Amino acid sequence: MTSALTHLGAQGEANMVDVGDKEETTRTAIAEGFVSMQPETLKTILAGNAKKGDVLGTARIAGIMAAKKTHELIPLCHPLLLTKVSVDIEPDHALPGLKVTALARVTGKTGVEMEALTAASVACLTIYDMAKAVDRAMVISGIRLVEKTGGKSGDYKVNA
Repeated sequence: MTSALTHLGAQGEANMVDVGDKEETTRTAIAEGFVSMQPETLKTILAGNAKKGDVLGTARIAGIMAAKKTHELIPLCHPLLLTKVSVDIEPDHALPGLKVTALARVTGKTGVEMEALTAASVACLTIYDMAKAVDRAMVISGIRLVEKTGGKSGDYKVNA
C-alpha cells in the first residue's frame, strides 16, 4: 500500500492530483456489488414483473450513465473520455439476490477505479429503488474494486 494520500496538499488540504506529466496508457477497472433480497423479490425481478418496469435493464443503463458522471459526483476526480463502460447483472440464488459487475476503460493519464465503483454502486441503488415496493429489507453490500490494470501503480487483483 502507498503511505501517502495523493489528494492532500502539503498542509492537508484537499487537492486535485496533477496528472499532466503522466503517460497515457490503457487503464481498466472492474468493481462489484451485491443486492441481497427475499427469494420472491428475486423471482419478481427475473420474471420482469416489477411495477416500475425492467429492473435489470434500467440498473444497467443507470450504472453506465453514473460512470460517465463520476467526476461530477466525486469532487477530486478528473473528467475522463471513457472508451468502454459495461454493467453486468446476474442472479445469485444462494444469496439470494443479484451480483453487479461494472467495467470501466480509458486510454488516459489517470485510472478508472472510481468510475467502475460508481457504476456498480448506482446500479445496485437502482435495483433497490425499482424493487423497494416489494422488499424494503434489501441490503446493498460488498461494493469493492475487484481488478485494475494499467498505470504507474501497476495491476491489482483482489484475492479470491
